[in-house]
Amino acid sequence: MQLNFDIDGFLRDHWQKKPRLIRNAWTRWANPLEPDELAGLACEEDVESRLIVATGVGPEALKVEAGPIPQARFGKLGKRPWTLLVNAVDHHVPEVAALIAPFRFVPDWRIDDVMVSYATEGGGVGPHFDQYDVFLVQGLGKRRWQIGAMCDGASELLPHDDLRLLANFKATDEWVLEPGDILYVPPGLAHNGIGASDDCMTYSVGFRAPARSELIAHYVDDALGRLADDDRYADPDLRRLDNPGEIPAEALDRLHAMVTETLGDRDAFVRWFGGYVSTPKYPEVDWAPEEAIEVGALRGMLADGVALVRNPASRFSFVRQGGSDVLLFVDGECFECRGETAAFAERLCAGDRVEIAPRLSGSDAALALIGTLLSQGSIAFED
Repeated sequence: MQLNFDIDGFLRDHWQKKPRLIRNAWTRWANPLEPDELAGLACEEDVESRLIVATGVGPEALKVEAGPIPQARFGKLGKRPWTLLVNAVDHHVPEVAALIAPFRFVPDWRIDDVMVSYATEGGGVGPHFDQYDVFLVQGLGKRRWQIGAMCDGASELLPHDDLRLLANFKATDEWVLEPGDILYVPPGLAHNGIGASDDCMTYSVGFRAPARSELIAHYVDDALGRLADDDRYADPDLRRLDNPGEIPAEALDRLHAMVTETLGDRDAFVRWFGGYVSTPKYPEVDWAPEEAIEVGALRGMLADGVALVRNPASRFSFVRQGGSDVLLFVDGECFECRGETAAFAERLCAGDRVEIAPRLSGSDAALALIGTLLSQGSIAFED
């Protein structure tokens, strides 16, 4: 599937600025997942899901049930409006993962996941706002989207234990999306989606935007782990002060430098951030194969030109290190790559499938990298 709208114009005029409705956005659209398949995923232990049922009138009456959802529950919902939300469906369904590729004009490190929702007529999660960019792709049926004002942390919320619902939502625009339509919603914009048919499926392609507080907190934790206990303040040039209660400027400069020099190390930040941003969304899930591949078999498959495919649940990024060297980050791990291995790392980050040049079978560095990525389940040989 490919998008048929002006990407450069969208980035210039709409990205993180204002919403954009894109009718018939695809050269060819086919719904990639059936409702029964989505319900099946919601029943699984290792899949994050929620069922939201309207128990009365108004958003305050929405009841949230956390997954896994018992299969029998779907037969007891009756005629009340309800919505099923399943996170990271792209990790489990290749056809849903394929939805991400057309949006890769946004860098990969910003990608979060594809959440899929199914709603009956009138079903929804209530008026709210998110702190990330999202493309809402209508897959099946119809959904009415209402757009409101920009919000922030001071926006008033309704009292609700499980949902962040806006107390004073007023729609300024409203559209009904049909299969193949896309609505882009920038961060902070109030919106409300309501099922307009009993077979409403929406694919939410979401993008991360780290908070300043999040970056500082996690980077400081990492920096603390790299510091020695005996790295302490010292003042061998101490001089006697007129008033012992004063903290002199030279002491403050030295203390301030102890902090800023540690946190200002750009190379250390690059390595930390690459690992941090490439950590899987669900790191507790083990994707490693049951048996590791032997070096001889690996060399033979590479020599035969067998293609490699990426695990949809894995995250890949790289940072150039000057010249042709790169730091490759995969699932929280950092790999220093040079020469042909660096070129392979860039190709691995560029697409979900990589054809291997047979000459790489003679590179010990490439073999070591590919073997490690295979053993941790980040990549696999194409069947």
